[in-house]
Amino acid sequence: MRLERPGAVEGSPLRQVELPDPQPGAGEVVIEVQACAVCRTDLQIVEGELEPHQERIVPGHQVVGRVVAVGAGVSSGQMGTRVGVGWLGSTCGACDMCRRGLENLCRAATFTGWDRDGGYATRMVARADFCSSMPDGLSAEAAAPLLCGGIIGYRAYRLAGVGRGDRLGLYGFGASALLVCQLALHEGCQVYVVTRGEEARRRAVASGASWVGEPGERPPVPLQAAITFAPVGSVVVAALQSVDRAGVVVVNAIHLDRVPEFQYRDLYWERRLLSVANFTRQDSRELLELAARIPIRTLAQPHPLEDANLALQRLKHDQVAGAAVLIP
Repeated sequence: MRLERPGAVEGSPLRQVELPDPQPGAGEVVIEVQACAVCRTDLQIVEGELEPHQERIVPGHQVVGRVVAVGAGVSSGQMGTRVGVGWLGSTCGACDMCRRGLENLCRAATFTGWDRDGGYATRMVARADFCSSMPDGLSAEAAAPLLCGGIIGYRAYRLAGVGRGDRLGLYGFGASALLVCQLALHEGCQVYVVTRGEEARRRAVASGASWVGEPGERPPVPLQAAITFAPVGSVVVAALQSVDRAGVVVVNAIHLDRVPEFQYRDLYWERRLLSVANFTRQDSRELLELAARIPIRTLAQPHPLEDANLALQRLKHDQVAGAAVLIP
């Protein structure tokens, strides 16, 4: 399902095309796709909210599949293994950020489904060293939603720095927040959720949140940290107003409309405001190991690959409970 030209998803800008089987280059593998979860970043790429990096791109960056071919320099032992592919497609490995363990901030990074063809397909090519080993016990359909929202949510959670007994706010309760909620509860945090939509609030209650409110409501107690998932800048200010002194707000969004003006007193008392950008391969390894051990449960709505436009439409209009997952 290839993006011919960015446009509103209601106009079905993805087109079903037949392409030659991809061939791996040096250091690459070919993956037979078993499942690809649909992400809001896909929606932003397809509709042109994020500037195109390639013409006629195949979106999709939450991919689970099996290796069916390997390129030069890749061990033949990888043939047949089950792997995951996420948003981070490659980095230079040599810049200051990469050397500091911050490969997610590499200026030469490429991204799956934006710079290189992704998983809205039956087969795709990925760099072997940027594929994650998939733990046993996680089906492809259940694992795919972990590979972007899950991993970036995990990084946001670690940046929030909360631990047992702390109060964590989640602003928005889609697929990524659902996974963070499970992780936070497993580690002994109390979770407070602010989200629109009655169905999302019901999911938050069922997931074990201590308190659930609507936008405009403030949690009944000060929070040690908050993570914002909604791609709306006003939510960032609301989260800042809800955290205690020395609290932190982590913005888990690749794009915001704007952050409105706010009073300095909302940031004062050593409150901190952080963004989270992409993830590292170490984040991926840690989250997948935790997901199998806890276990983290995902809520997937399967769609045939040819219904990719429909899946994006449903995501745009908040008609997906959890994550839409494309099944070739």
